[in-house]
Amino acid sequence: MRRPPSVLTRLAAALAGAVLAVTAAAVAAAPAQAASLTPVTGFGSNPGNLAMYAYRPDGLPANAPAVVLLHGCAQNATGYFTNSGWRKFADQWRFTLILAEQKSANNSTSCFNWFETGDTARGQGEALSVKQMVDHAKANYGTAANRVYVSGLSAGGAMAATMLAAYPDVFAGGSIVAGVPYRCATSMINAFSCMNPGVNKTPAQWGDLVRNAHPGYTGARPKVAIWHGTADYTVATANATESRDQWTNVAGLSQTPGSTTNLPAGTTLETYGNDQVRVYRVSGMGHGTPIDPGSGAEQCGTAAAYFLDTICSAYRDALYFGLNGSGGPAPSPTATAGPTPTPTAAPTCVTASNYAHVTAGRAYHSAGYAYATGSGQRMGLYNTFSSATLKQTAPNHWVVGC
Repeated sequence: MRRPPSVLTRLAAALAGAVLAVTAAAVAAAPAQAASLTPVTGFGSNPGNLAMYAYRPDGLPANAPAVVLLHGCAQNATGYFTNSGWRKFADQWRFTLILAEQKSANNSTSCFNWFETGDTARGQGEALSVKQMVDHAKANYGTAANRVYVSGLSAGGAMAATMLAAYPDVFAGGSIVAGVPYRCATSMINAFSCMNPGVNKTPAQWGDLVRNAHPGYTGARPKVAIWHGTADYTVATANATESRDQWTNVAGLSQTPGSTTNLPAGTTLETYGNDQVRVYRVSGMGHGTPIDPGSGAEQCGTAAAYFLDTICSAYRDALYFGLNGSGGPAPSPTATAGPTPTPTAAPTCVTASNYAHVTAGRAYHSAGYAYATGSGQRMGLYNTFSSATLKQTAPNHWVVGC
């Protein structure tokens, strides 16, 4: 004979029903997150036969910036979007992500063809396809014409260098992650020797390759960040130095850093000129994009093959590009090619509250913290009670300490 349910049983059932009802109400009341990585077609003639994806965060304002992301070999747009950490900052600071994807029909290992002259020249091939993606974003998403940036890993890093060289009138800045100098190779045969052990040229020779990518161009040059692991045996670390030589020469700068700063995960940051060129060297890191999984303000990304748990490069690049709403470091007067600026005779040191530093332009704030303008070094909480000493090492470039 079946017994009637006990009081405890009836109570448990009632509670379960109440929980389900509350949960359902909460789900129904939660705002829909419509933003997702979306394929885009019909963005241009697409001579390089690439695929385009776009991510537009909810609440994206008019004239928002955009960052073009270029994956590495054996990767795709979805994987780079998921693991690189860029989505976090696009959501937080409201900017568009444009992801180009290589097709296996173009390259059997899904590498961008950074070593083919027909794909790395202005107005041709894959480089033009990427530029057409930017044009589409400007026309259809309201992307700010003067706030477009590019970042890529390995073959994508080499293609990022291509975009900065061939289209300095389109990109305000970019980051080259585990990449090579522009036109380091002009065929598949010499691509391998370019990657390792690397190609040695004078700064002027490297600079001429960039200048010849858009002959007669006299406008502002993009700012450039170069990232490389010191244990990268796929793309030799010499390429970081050769890339530095290329982009400092294009900007008319010395190859001697104005400052060197220690950052987390054994990372050193070298800055050149008025922060026109940066070189990040990540100690002990192999071949991949530096990420730092976690929920902290400076953390991002998901560890996976070629996404290496060290330091969040997307965070540093987003600040460098001024995507955090503060405007970041002011545009450099050394952005156009010209003579190397004369350094100041003696550094200026200022001790003040972090609030006063931000008000005076020596620092900027993000997510409750203050950061030194130029170097991006974290100073502590952004308030009137926390103080720091900043040293000016170049115009509009400050580092912590004196």
